[in-house]
Amino acid sequence: MRKVIFDTDPGVDDAMALLFLHHHAGIDLLGITTVFGNALIETTTRNALFLKREWQIDAPVAQGAGETFLPHRVSHAPPKYIHGDDGLGNIGVPEDIDLPLDPRPAHRFIIDTIRDNPGEVTLVAVGRMTNLANALKEAPEIVGLVKQVVIMGGAFAVNGNVTPAAEANIHGDPEAADVVFTATWPVVAIGLDVTMQTVMTRQALADIRDAAGSSRARLLFDLSQFYIKFYEGRVPDGMVVHDSCACAYVVAPELFATRSGPVRVVCGGIADGATIQKPDGRGFGPSPWDDLPSQTICTGIDAPAVLKLIHDTIVSVRED
Repeated sequence: MRKVIFDTDPGVDDAMALLFLHHHAGIDLLGITTVFGNALIETTTRNALFLKREWQIDAPVAQGAGETFLPHRVSHAPPKYIHGDDGLGNIGVPEDIDLPLDPRPAHRFIIDTIRDNPGEVTLVAVGRMTNLANALKEAPEIVGLVKQVVIMGGAFAVNGNVTPAAEANIHGDPEAADVVFTATWPVVAIGLDVTMQTVMTRQALADIRDAAGSSRARLLFDLSQFYIKFYEGRVPDGMVVHDSCACAYVVAPELFATRSGPVRVVCGGIADGATIQKPDGRGFGPSPWDDLPSQTICTGIDAPAVLKLIHDTIVSVRED
């Protein structure tokens, strides 16, 4: 069993990733921590509680950062045309969810859970890296206690999706991302290089809904329709499953091709949020990548196999 903390900003693709983690037999979901990103922190936290309730998830939810790692950095309001006014495809999420939050802020929940499970916890972070950076700031020793950090973020050999240089999760808090990449814990980045190849069609989602025959799968299908509309003209009739790719890596890393080397994040200027790796074995002059830990980025993906893994995992639990 892989012990996982899911750091997320639900978000439609976050919802699919959460259901994947909840259903996978090899995952022990220890907690859900929320961060601002696809919506304001109050909304992403409410959405996490809503999904916890609807999908009967036992893991606690801890509310995290609502602003960037460096408070002076300007952050823009999330665009509602991607995930909807409610962050979950305008399905009508109630304003209040009658479930308690963990009393700790997300970064403290992360620290405490890692300390309680030394060498066992995988952090799966699919939003801004702010909670992880805050945890490192408060308790830097956790770098030696984490099994792995798997993030959905970055664009290495392709353009970004917010600017030509930057992917949204990194662009939303570049300083936090640079802290995460340069820490001496093992990081794997699942970026746009591979996620944009992984498209879940509307028909594939309908197949999941019908095969599972559960209210969970029906809810997933319903909340995905708004997101699919956003992708019209960008991909075939469907949506890119960015965050589920990161979860798939945790249980099936053999489905990905990777490259290692230190990673830095550009903080400021026209390339704000760009992720740049210095590949191991390449010779360069002195640079800000020197003497930093080698991290892993994904450069290739067996997209059909990942999509099949998502399908099989979600339909594996047929009863509510």
